Amino acid sequence: MLPFRFFKSLYMLELSGLRFGMIGLLCLAFLFLPVARGSVLLRLVDIPFEHATKYHVWLGHLTMLLFTLHGLFYVIAWAIQGRLLKELLEWANVGIAILPGVISLLAGLMMWVTSLNPVRKQYFELFFYTHQLYVVFVVFLALHVGDFIFSIAAGGIFLFIIDRFLRFCQSRRTVDVLSASCLPCGTVELVLSKPANMRYNALSFIFLQIRELSWLQWHPFSVSSSPLDGKYHVSVLIKVLGEWTKKLRGNILSISEAESEEELPNTKITASVEGPYGHELPYHLMYENLILVAGGIGISPFLAIISDILHRLREGKPCLPRNILIVWAVKKSNELPLLSNLDMESICPFYFDKLNIESCIYVTRESEPPLEEGMQHKAMNSSVYPVSNGCAMSVLVGTGDNIWSGLYVISSTVGFIILVAMLNIFYVNRFSIDSWWYKGLLFIACMVAGVLIFGGSVIGLWHLWGRRNSARVEHKDDGIGVDRSQNVKTMAHKDIEPANPNSSTVIRYGSRPDFKEIFGSISNKWGNVDVGVIVCGPPTLQSSVAEEIRSHSLTRDSHHPIFHFNSHSFDL
Repeated sequence: MLPFRFFKSLYMLELSGLRFGMIGLLCLAFLFLPVARGSVLLRLVDIPFEHATKYHVWLGHLTMLLFTLHGLFYVIAWAIQGRLLKELLEWANVGIAILPGVISLLAGLMMWVTSLNPVRKQYFELFFYTHQLYVVFVVFLALHVGDFIFSIAAGGIFLFIIDRFLRFCQSRRTVDVLSASCLPCGTVELVLSKPANMRYNALSFIFLQIRELSWLQWHPFSVSSSPLDGKYHVSVLIKVLGEWTKKLRGNILSISEAESEEELPNTKITASVEGPYGHELPYHLMYENLILVAGGIGISPFLAIISDILHRLREGKPCLPRNILIVWAVKKSNELPLLSNLDMESICPFYFDKLNIESCIYVTRESEPPLEEGMQHKAMNSSVYPVSNGCAMSVLVGTGDNIWSGLYVISSTVGFIILVAMLNIFYVNRFSIDSWWYKGLLFIACMVAGVLIFGGSVIGLWHLWGRRNSARVEHKDDGIGVDRSQNVKTMAHKDIEPANPNSSTVIRYGSRPDFKEIFGSISNKWGNVDVGVIVCGPPTLQSSVAEEIRSHSLTRDSHHPIFHFNSHSFDL
């Protein structure tokens, strides 16, 4: 006869597994909230998506650790009792169904392993595609525990379904590509059509899909244009790094070559957009003094910031910045023309009377300039596409209308409650349905149907309202002769030399930014002022700047500036 301690140990193993599972469900309740990037909730608490993803990563690791321990403890207990295979294949009608839980855990483990930093960096597409297993993970979890226990985590999952359907509706609409250009520094510039009533700011970003490259992949890019550059377009700069961006560059070059030979191109670019997302509050306008620190293509949002400030100065709109220091680190000098993509004098003539802009550029992998002074860089290959009516971005998500967003969430929630009540009254109770896993499946079906039916009706009305509103604005502009392709231009990139003597640009070869020296120089020069520091670049760059700001704050004298750190990049 087995001793009492043996049974007690088995009981403790199973009890510990149960506790880990319940705590994992509590974590799961919050796991999907940070990745609901068009959610009204994130906008209400003013947490931009690029920052919220960090919480999703941390919660994801914790959730999967708890669920793995949950399954592992049960497996050990069953193996000791010699009934492991029998338990793993069990699919009980009343109580917990084990086999769906095994399937859910396996799907979760695949997502977890491929999301680890080394795998994600080297095999991003593997990480992206395996992450779509979240559907299997959630559905079989509901089958595993039934509707009552699943409701612990259902709130966050339901909000994610609401957001995902809204983004799906927005992303089905294709967007006009006004121009596509291959810059000589291994960068692509796309200019996309947008409605005049779309709201975004210089710190926004969009998710872009090119259907000729992939129907599933969406990639985030910061906007490189100010909303004041033009009513009908938004620009993005794309660094050619992976396979997706290389294929995009190849398509643009093929179109340009066909146009130069007066032939019909055998490729095209069909773009869809999600967003815009990001801070609705343009905090770059809240500081009289700005330090913009960029690494490589991280200069992209700063082009939008500077353009936005120049437009505001020209038009007399509220704008605090008067001193701007740009610190830009690039690997090679062929990236320098990106900064000259912004013609400051054409935006705001004599801007130097109101604004002092200094640039300090570090070319880290070259010891000397490869070109003679005054020599121009090679012009970019570009293609300009005809603009067709009705093919601008949708305004359903991102910086959309809070009233319509609220109505959509409320109608989806009310619809879900109505469907659950009707299902219980007319089906579950009437036919005495008592299978836990089946009721869990019905619960999931009600969540999806509530969003599709009730929320979908609001989206349809929202879409019609947006089209009518856009048509009204465009008709008003057409009446006064506004060109929809205004400010969309193709140019050859020039040297980085400043356009006027009041601006100063220093280029240093073979060195990296010394932030202790930079911030020390600023402290002596600007005095006791508030300085907004915005960093866009790799995590190592952000860490270096943040560390120096912390060090400066600890040793700060009363006559030195107060630096306020802000980051504008995220790592998926």
